[in-house]
Amino acid sequence: MTSIPVVRYQSENIDGLNVFYREAGPKDAPVVLLLHGFPTSSHMFRNLIPVLAGQYRVIAPDYPGFGQSDAPDHKTFKYGFQAFADIVDTLLARLGVERFAMYVMDYGAPVGYRLALKNPARVTGLIVQNGNAYEEGLREFWNPIKAYWNDNSAKNREALHGLVTLDITRFQYTDGVADVSRISPDNWVHDQALLDRPGNRDIQMDLFLDYGTNVPLYPQFQAFFREHRPPTIIVWSKNDKIFPEDGAHPYLRDLPDAEVHILDTGHFALEDKLDEIGPLLLGFLDRTIGAKKA
Repeated sequence: MTSIPVVRYQSENIDGLNVFYREAGPKDAPVVLLLHGFPTSSHMFRNLIPVLAGQYRVIAPDYPGFGQSDAPDHKTFKYGFQAFADIVDTLLARLGVERFAMYVMDYGAPVGYRLALKNPARVTGLIVQNGNAYEEGLREFWNPIKAYWNDNSAKNREALHGLVTLDITRFQYTDGVADVSRISPDNWVHDQALLDRPGNRDIQMDLFLDYGTNVPLYPQFQAFFREHRPPTIIVWSKNDKIFPEDGAHPYLRDLPDAEVHILDTGHFALEDKLDEIGPLLLGFLDRTIGAKKA
């Protein structure tokens, strides 16, 4: 009988914040770190974790302001991608993780790549799913956000308030998906409930602004790819309007041996393409970082 991996739901106090994470798999197996996107949390990996955890130690944290982690007021905590990378770094140290492969998606890409820059040798592999590191990947969707980067006025900030509404949250899950019946509505109900918490909109506006600090780091991210050549699989959605396919192919300039799969789906590919992505990732991980066999 095939055993079903047990997922544990835990928190670690880091600098006074309770940081929630999901963990599953053998403690002595190679580690796969799952870094979520906006506006979700480790919830986006709830179905993938059991697929990987039979052979790998899987860790999926929620950043502050997301999921089940603390969400302090934006006036008392400076939300930003470097802060998130530092918190994940501390979490990994607390959990005794010295080396890890990373699944990076959306916001998870700059968090993961900033983490990699701190100690590149720790990164044993990359799984990239609609996570940008090239300016070609910032297309029309980003124009109002870029305007905010250039002028962080109240007017430009307020112009982004629509990005945290239910219509846009639902859009992120359903746009570009051929069979929407495969997408659980629990996704946008769950995410929107957390976005609608008092003060959370300001947290997200601060992060939209801070995302602009990632772009000047793109050359450093690319140098990490080029110089350290971590084994890489790119699983990208061709119908994603937020991180379009234009952002996938430039990776091959710096990671020419990367395995690339373009899927016919939208932003959150795991929701309707897990049956395709799961075997691809297991095959990739087995070939590269090696599984602990039962």
